[in-house]
Amino acid sequence: MKRFALIGAAGYIAPRHMKAIKDTSNTLVAALDCSDSVGIIDSYFPDARFFTEFERFDRHIDKLKRSNDDTAIDYVSICSPNYLHDAHARFACRSDAHAICEKPLVLNPWNLDGLKEIEESTGKRIYNILQLRLHPSLITLKETLSGQTDKIHDVDLTYITSRGNWYLSSWKGDPAKSGGIATNIGVHFFDMLHWLFGRVLHSELHQYNDLKASGYIEFSSARVRWHLSIDASDLPNELAASNQRTYRSIKIDGQEVEFSTGFTDLHTESYKQILTGNGFGIDDTRAAITLVHNIRNMRITSESDFAHPLARKR
Repeated sequence: MKRFALIGAAGYIAPRHMKAIKDTSNTLVAALDCSDSVGIIDSYFPDARFFTEFERFDRHIDKLKRSNDDTAIDYVSICSPNYLHDAHARFACRSDAHAICEKPLVLNPWNLDGLKEIEESTGKRIYNILQLRLHPSLITLKETLSGQTDKIHDVDLTYITSRGNWYLSSWKGDPAKSGGIATNIGVHFFDMLHWLFGRVLHSELHQYNDLKASGYIEFSSARVRWHLSIDASDLPNELAASNQRTYRSIKIDGQEVEFSTGFTDLHTESYKQILTGNGFGIDDTRAAITLVHNIRNMRITSESDFAHPLARKR
């Protein structure tokens, strides 16, 4: 049985991590959040120690590490605000534990190189949750596309997940903390597109504000028009009438790809992969992090932007 700590226990996504820890027959030992609205812990690990101050949490994790191997933390699950992921992943490694981090792993691509260095110096791994790569429908799609290597596909991606007035008042509405809309709600989809269609060759930004963003990307084997929004007025009329708050659509060559279900257990599957050493690491997320960084900074991107820094020096 592996022992986990969790940072960001009051967040929206934290229960999926708690469930994944429980479903893989492991245990949550300690949790941290500046908010104490964490009663959900009772449904999974009521005996876990809980802290609202990082300093006390840090001291507890260090005490466990120095006590003996039976009480030390093996993994730190990170569900904190995006801008803190980098620091919390480094904290995990320095605590002699592997990190399992929600999207995005970092906000800026150069921060990935610092994380690679701390992995090398500590011997610990930093994993990123890229759950769409584990979705059964998308795995089947990737297998189908792999047999069409000479074809350039036309793709339309639309993701609308309406949010209330609270959103822009929270850290998610602050681009310095969330990375903005393309990073906060779009990074998984951009990673999926890279995974399915290869390298980014060109990117254009057509619209970008606090509520929505859209653009065009050329991948090695696809031309993609994309639109992201948290504005409820963008929902199709039939969904708005039935009070549904989310719409996701991917069309490839005019054919809709159905993947609206099957999300419930993807975090558990991610944990299973990580616990066997097969999780997604730093290099897996580099292309998506680079792309959303360039979108956020209104840049026209090219293929050279997406190469690893060491590769560019050759």
